[in-house]
Amino acid sequence: MKRQEQPVETEHTLVETAAQIEVTIVMPCLNEADTLETCVKKAQRALRDSGIVGEVIVADNGSTDGSQAIALAMGARLVPVSAKGYGNALMGGIAAARGKYVIMGDADDSYDFLEVPKFVEKLRQGYVLVQGCRLPWGGGTIAKGAMPFLHRWWGNPMFTLMAKSWFSSPIHDVYCGLRGFSKELYERLNLRCTGMEFATEMIIKASLYGEKIAEVPITLHPDGRKSHPPHLKTFRDGWRTLRFFLIYSPRWLFFVPGLALIVLGLVGYGLAMPGVRIQGVTFDAHTLLFASLAIICGAQSIWFALFSKTFAISEGLLPEDPRLNRFFQVATLERGLILASGALLLGVGLLLAAINEWRIVGFGSLDYAKTMRMVVPGSTLVALGFQTILSSFFVSILGMRRR
Repeated sequence: MKRQEQPVETEHTLVETAAQIEVTIVMPCLNEADTLETCVKKAQRALRDSGIVGEVIVADNGSTDGSQAIALAMGARLVPVSAKGYGNALMGGIAAARGKYVIMGDADDSYDFLEVPKFVEKLRQGYVLVQGCRLPWGGGTIAKGAMPFLHRWWGNPMFTLMAKSWFSSPIHDVYCGLRGFSKELYERLNLRCTGMEFATEMIIKASLYGEKIAEVPITLHPDGRKSHPPHLKTFRDGWRTLRFFLIYSPRWLFFVPGLALIVLGLVGYGLAMPGVRIQGVTFDAHTLLFASLAIICGAQSIWFALFSKTFAISEGLLPEDPRLNRFFQVATLERGLILASGALLLGVGLLLAAINEWRIVGFGSLDYAKTMRMVVPGSTLVALGFQTILSSFFVSILGMRRR
């Protein structure tokens, strides 16, 4: 009887059916021929030596240096992704992943895929996102020449601190690209960013939704590529990260600056209305103009905070906010219209009083120091009242889907 041939087992997988795969390692790739083979070998070895049932996916974003052939020769699954962008490449690779857990990491040999088992161990313990940490204050190690000075001492610490204070992120290295997560979490987060902000968006949304997050220390090695410089650009990508942080935080982008402007304007009114004089400086009608400008701009900024927060929640960009829900229970459309109408009537009353002062002097010259104390507050109240009426209706429209 002829002996039955056994199926050939490639290094990158220990099984033949997708249902048995536990871990998928996804490497975004754009012209990584210098280092791709090394990264795939390390990933395959990590799976094999730890007895992890897994696969390696190379998500190619249009390489022209033969990276595709290297991936196939190494036995990795090649997933072509035509839409350009770091986030797009990862989305394509993750969508094709057959594992319960996904480990993502760059293919430039700066991350050692032999450290993958540490991430898998945390995932098996129930954490849904496991972030690598390269920075020493989080237990990580940065090899000599592995991270530019500005990234190590300014960019990474600053953005990590912002992530902690703005979004309650529990990690020490927001920019680390080596991480693991459950595919179920990825699908639930509904990530939108197609560029380098993809990795940051994952951390922020997971933190905002209160997911179970862990961190493991890793070592960052120098970039192994020789044929081209790193894809990351310090100031361009730094701005893109800051922009993303601001967009995802209506509180810091709109509310806090708006509140500060209103407080500044009220202080100006407190000094200008009685004509306070401090060390030879008199605060008069011109101070009122500046104070009114601050109040109007501040109020508009706070309305934008409400607009953007309501829209982001209704679209699933941000989780439900109990504070906002309580606010809308009190600040109903009808109450907003009543408040706005009161401001309008008071403002119109002040303007009519100013016109009457003008009538009294036969529509001649006025005491501007006196009348401006009616005209400026009156105009401000009319503007705020009209703005509040329109904004109350608009935020109600935005909130219809949320309710």
